[in-house]
Amino acid sequence: MSHLEPSLEKRTIRKITWRIIPFVFICYIISYIDRANLGYAALEMNKDLALSSEVFGFASGIFFIGYFLFEVPSNVMMQRFGARVWIARILVTWGLLAVITGFIQSAMHLYILRFLLGVAEAGFFPGIIMYLTFWFRSKERATTIALFTAAIPVSYIIGAPLSTWIMDSINWMNISGWRWMFILEGFPAVILGVVTYFYLTDSPKNAKWLKTEEKEWLIQELKKDTESRKDVKHLGIMKAMINPKVLFLSFIYFVYQTGSLGVGYWMPQIIKGFSDTLTNIQIGLIATIPYIGATIGMIFWSRHSDSKGERRLHSAIPLLLASIGLVGAGLTGNPYLAILLITLSLTGMYSFKAPFWALPSLFLTQSTASIAIASINSVGNLGGFVGPYTIGIINGATHDIKVGLLFLSSLLLISFLMVLFMKVDDRKSQIENTRPQKFSS
Repeated sequence: MSHLEPSLEKRTIRKITWRIIPFVFICYIISYIDRANLGYAALEMNKDLALSSEVFGFASGIFFIGYFLFEVPSNVMMQRFGARVWIARILVTWGLLAVITGFIQSAMHLYILRFLLGVAEAGFFPGIIMYLTFWFRSKERATTIALFTAAIPVSYIIGAPLSTWIMDSINWMNISGWRWMFILEGFPAVILGVVTYFYLTDSPKNAKWLKTEEKEWLIQELKKDTESRKDVKHLGIMKAMINPKVLFLSFIYFVYQTGSLGVGYWMPQIIKGFSDTLTNIQIGLIATIPYIGATIGMIFWSRHSDSKGERRLHSAIPLLLASIGLVGAGLTGNPYLAILLITLSLTGMYSFKAPFWALPSLFLTQSTASIAIASINSVGNLGGFVGPYTIGIINGATHDIKVGLLFLSSLLLISFLMVLFMKVDDRKSQIENTRPQKFSS
């Protein structure tokens, strides 16, 4: 190896990281704000529209039905049109639908728009995960994915105080604050969609912002990375979706999402239950605490996973911590301890993601992994319907949100056991040499 090569490697990786990660990070923040702000709107919207707990739970979850139905087709279309065009389309359409949500007048309007928002956003997350594999080698993947998915807790850190501030402070033209929240938070996605079309580059060979030597080095490294994984499989769309390993990962993610998204949508109402005197802004500020801890924890844990070259335990252990945290939060009557335990739980939930999403590309080719990731995310996100809706039913029947937390904890424990007993050969040398891990369900 030339003495210049380490410098070239470091320079190129740094350049593509700074070019790609901050931009997709911002896009994902906007995505999650537009998806999760329904939880803050509920503090006023449920009363204005006379929505019961069951109705709100169904409205929260129906987003994921649209997401499920159109995620795999969306990823297929991304392969046909390219990441730049298709991700731009996703951003613009979901932004417009988010804005229109500010004008709803009934539960049925909310159902329709949340379903369509899921249809519009379908394919964004797996599309970006796949897009990152076009630019980064296997050994950098968990850290890279974590830097992207850190946008989820950061979106709550930003979105919680922003959403509640808009609700309490903006009532222009006698329009309710929760309506302005949807309108004002929807427009950034439309703007970013236009920027995406001109900013993103579909692949390294089209990267005019890389020097010739950097481009050639990156293309060769990615080629070697692919060729070193001798046991990867290329499957058709249907075979990829029904592959036993893909189905097993899909079910793990389904159980996980049922637990984690149930917490996310009901968090504002959980916090409101601590005290009748809390304002919307105070609820928003308190809600940032667990997500700050989760952001720090998930980045540290993903780097640890990459450094150890291990995926299975790095996916399983956070789920156990998440389950323990929710049990404690459901049993304690102390609001300060409850926030601490919810912080532990959310840190576990988000730390799970990066090691988990590093798995599919280790046993499937790039194009097949694209479909597999979409399929796993699609099936898994059905849990996003089951979780919030089930919590709505439990809360409506018991009038105690803590019972719902115990239910979600049991689901996270199940997903922990599934990951723990998944057979994975995680020897460090395999990650370092970018060879595939062999695992079976």
